Amino acid sequence: MAVHRRLFRRHISPLAFRFLQTSSCCRNVMPAWVIDKYGGNDVLRLSKNASFPVISYPNEVIVKVFAAGLNPIDVSMRGGYGAATLSMKRDPLNINQTGMEFPLTLGRDVSGVIMECGLDVKYFRERDEVWAAIPPWKQGSLAEFVVLSANEVSLKPKSLSHTEAAAIPYVATTAWSALVNTGGLNKDNCANKRILILGGSGGVGTFAIQMLKAWGAHVTVTCAQNAERFVRELGADHVVDYTTGPVEVPLAALEKFDLVLDNIGGDTERWALNLLKPWSGAKYVTLVTPFLQNTDTLGVADGMLQTAATVTSKALKHLFKGVHYRWGFFAPSGPALDEIREMVDAGQIHAVVEETFSFAQVPQALEKVEKGHARGKTVVQIKKGTDYV
Repeated sequence: MAVHRRLFRRHISPLAFRFLQTSSCCRNVMPAWVIDKYGGNDVLRLSKNASFPVISYPNEVIVKVFAAGLNPIDVSMRGGYGAATLSMKRDPLNINQTGMEFPLTLGRDVSGVIMECGLDVKYFRERDEVWAAIPPWKQGSLAEFVVLSANEVSLKPKSLSHTEAAAIPYVATTAWSALVNTGGLNKDNCANKRILILGGSGGVGTFAIQMLKAWGAHVTVTCAQNAERFVRELGADHVVDYTTGPVEVPLAALEKFDLVLDNIGGDTERWALNLLKPWSGAKYVTLVTPFLQNTDTLGVADGMLQTAATVTSKALKHLFKGVHYRWGFFAPSGPALDEIREMVDAGQIHAVVEETFSFAQVPQALEKVEKGHARGKTVVQIKKGTDYV
């Protein structure tokens, strides 16, 4: 660890050095919202002495956080969801200087400015405005600075403010992983395909609607009646209100779909696969999987075995019915965000920010996310203005 620290200080940039010179305590610490144990909102703590991030590998960058987007996974992680698996994947060098799980900083979305680049980083330079989706095994964005791998980072869309940009990366890369990597969709094969999004008014749903419409798909979504106008303005072609009765009934009366993206989980698997076109390569992709819950409950080894058995049995069962059953997972990807940036700057995708909070209001922001029924994203402004240091 000391070797990495010496390397970082020896090659520190003039921009970062000037920042260190003008800051107290030589910037060994920074403010951050952390948790020291798992639990409810009461475990949140504003630390003025959180460890300042250090470039530990030559492909990393340090980003000064201007805005942080919140997601349901932040609430789940606060309560300990996925702790068994994520703790194994966490790198002690990038979690904290003690190598311990706590204190842990939440926040999966970031928009900000690069302050320092590792020796192998060629695509980015200091002062670049960037955005990224932070993997859940890394320290999050509810802090003044965060360290990321360069392949997780992308240049921020020029058409968006930092607050707007922070509303997109995590849901975008999640939707991209589900629809492109798992679902096999892309801008060249999406025209006239019929897509059903179960849960269309949340973060992933609102992004998926816009991306699929930009690619020429016909999009049907389910949501509450009071969100119908909202999702139609994003481009949804057909909307089914799930509050009026069993939603599978009106959906079954529609033409079959080429792909179903399930953001809801629960009982939906029982009927959603019947809505697909059989023997046509149609796919059901669910983002609600028992993987982390299995490893939390059964341990990593047994949990992974249980997960493998579950997904294999379900895939084979539905394959015999002529449809494909798949699980979708978040995957950090700077290259995916590069393509999404082009769509944003072309006006095909818009940031959907429901509410903005200050850095001091992080507990209230997480409380809002925990209540659910979102109409877009909740964003925390870490730093206002355009000054970089």
